[in-house]
Amino acid sequence: MTSADREAASHDAAEAARAVPDVVTDASGDPLAQAAELGAGAPVLAFDVGGTDIKSALFDADGAMLGLRRTPTPEPGADLPVRLVARLVELGAQLREEHPGVDPVAVGLVVPGIVDEVAGVGVFASNMGWRDAPIRALAEEAFGLPVAFDHDVRTGGWAEHVLGGARPYPDSIVLIIGTGIAGALLLGGVPFTSGGYAGEVGHSPVADEPVCACGARGCLEAIASAGAIARRYTARTGVPVEGAKEVIALAGAGDDAAAAVWDEALDALALSIAQLTAVIAPQAVVIGGGLSRAGGALFDELRTRLRARLSFHRLPELVPAQLLGNAGILGAALRARSLG
Repeated sequence: MTSADREAASHDAAEAARAVPDVVTDASGDPLAQAAELGAGAPVLAFDVGGTDIKSALFDADGAMLGLRRTPTPEPGADLPVRLVARLVELGAQLREEHPGVDPVAVGLVVPGIVDEVAGVGVFASNMGWRDAPIRALAEEAFGLPVAFDHDVRTGGWAEHVLGGARPYPDSIVLIIGTGIAGALLLGGVPFTSGGYAGEVGHSPVADEPVCACGARGCLEAIASAGAIARRYTARTGVPVEGAKEVIALAGAGDDAAAAVWDEALDALALSIAQLTAVIAPQAVVIGGGLSRAGGALFDELRTRLRARLSFHRLPELVPAQLLGNAGILGAALRARSLG
């Protein structure tokens, strides 16, 4: 083995040692970032529940994330809240058994859908099958601990403000562009929720077509999400692709259909951000999810198109999210600590 080979192998081993075991990517394929340091505080349990997976971890008094794992979410259904909470209690018991010196004083739990964090209710989640589910009350009874309950993306957006890419910007919008498009509004560093209905940027109308899975027409998500970009290219060409990344590469290589699909996605995103800029005047738009990995092909183009759409408005900074797939669970831990 040459010295160059040894150096490369040493680098690979070091990278592997730093990797979080058992959790490689989130449901959209986004790689999970390393845990940001929470700093000293109360030890807590944290759960980030998605339609496919549950991320769970225990945070100690130094802020270290212990035992991060990813396990399947129970099957959807009207009784899912009860079954889900029972599963979370099992996961929490496993974490506590593995780390007997850490005694959590609170639980952070975030879920998708429409979430009323004040009432502690999962108002609606189509992919989970619940409506008006009293999830916080169920969890508090099962755990015997106070539970901070909130929306996954909204909480992840707040974590980006506390620990990640939105730190310098108390007035910001966090957009997660993956299979769908989810958003979080941060005003004065505080998530704006409006009973759980605020932040549905992916379902803001930007065109008359196509029909979105939600039933409305021309939603941003139906045009500019990573999932929509791949579907729209295949619908135009009959050629299946692995994802938006392939469509963007084809557009760069001169494929007219790919270029048209990508151009329409960029225009829709620019229009939506321009509307948010005119109404909310965010200091920054923080973009995460799988599409954020497009780099300059996304960020440079959006900056150019925003400048063309706006006049006197304060142009927001466009910055990549830093916490990636760990944003939700870090946010859940922060929310649990805020109960103390």
